[in-house]
Amino acid sequence: MSDALPDRLSADPQSPYYNEELLNRGVGIRFKGVEKDNVIEYCLSEQWVKVSIGNTLTRSGKPMSMKLNGPVEAYLKEEK
Repeated sequence: MSDALPDRLSADPQSPYYNEELLNRGVGIRFKGVEKDNVIEYCLSEQWVKVSIGNTLTRSGKPMSMKLNGPVEAYLKEEK
């Protein structure tokens, strides 16, 4: 597998942008220069991330999320 990350990636298994193999390798997200560990989905070309809001769930049982706009940087985390 190449080290190139997709333009859009989601941690939700029901999303068409879900990629389990890539998520298992470890993907890091920097949003506005700050490391984020609660990102559910990102899009590099449109410059946004969806982050989970605490432990709050929607009626369907998925994490409540909020879409934030700004510079997004995605990278593969170093394997230990």
